[in-house]
Amino acid sequence: MTVAIPVLNGGELLAGVLAAVSAQVVEADVELLVADSGSSDDSKERAAQHGARVIEVERGSFSHGGTRNLLLREARGSHIALLTQDAAPADEHWLEWLLGGFAQADDVALVYGPYVARPGASVLVARELDRWFGSLKPGVERLGEGEQGAPALALMGRRGFFTDANACIAREAWERVPFRDIPYAEDRALALDMLRAGYGKVYEPRAGVLHSHEYGSRERFQRAFDESRGVLEVYGWREPADPRYLASQIRGELGALRREGAGPATLLSAVRDQSARLAGAVLGSRSSRLPSWLQRACSLEGRAATTRVPRASH
Repeated sequence: MTVAIPVLNGGELLAGVLAAVSAQVVEADVELLVADSGSSDDSKERAAQHGARVIEVERGSFSHGGTRNLLLREARGSHIALLTQDAAPADEHWLEWLLGGFAQADDVALVYGPYVARPGASVLVARELDRWFGSLKPGVERLGEGEQGAPALALMGRRGFFTDANACIAREAWERVPFRDIPYAEDRALALDMLRAGYGKVYEPRAGVLHSHEYGSRERFQRAFDESRGVLEVYGWREPADPRYLASQIRGELGALRREGAGPATLLSAVRDQSARLAGAVLGSRSSRLPSWLQRACSLEGRAATTRVPRASH
């Protein structure tokens, strides 16, 4: 069993992740593997202190899909759990719950769990995570007969959702269906490819990780831009740009918050947050029409190119 983490200047959050991994209670030997992309802080030393094997990756050669493929190639376990440097297992049974997902069916290739808001997270952040992950159906998800040839767009949303910030992958399945070497949304593309190849994926709600971000309006816009560009690349989907649709999204969010008893300050924050998110989503899902300098400026990761992901030939 391997736990693998891509790292760049992980700082104190990484220290918490490493400690939480070390505290796991599981009936298996656990290898800790870190791919460090040129950290200038003490991330490599922290990882080594927790018994990790550290692989060094040139920063310029990092990609979300390619670096995770490197981690899985280097991993010694038959199952490889993936985290990010700021996603800490919520309790000592996280790994046990993930591994248990593979016992639900012989064809399970992917198991993943939810994000849990960190202590002190804002109401809006905690609510968003609770609402999304609470909407997912536990158990095995697979494509039915005749669905493996369905277009990518038909699998967007809950059926095709998967996150490699909190996941476990069966090596045997990954050897047949690896990550795409793409800069973003590599987890969505992997789930799509695995489902089309006949594998199942499992959502295990008990396998939570502490993973949340408090974004200002600019960062929220940039994050939404990146996410929507990734969805465009994998699924070919574009956020509707009709002003009436956008206004209805904000009204719907405010209405739900009012019913939950939110005060004026929360409602005002929600307007700012939703406006930034929708603006980023509209532009991100049309990023291929934008010049590279503008894409870079709109991106939280500073990425300047949009690349559509072709269908895999597994």
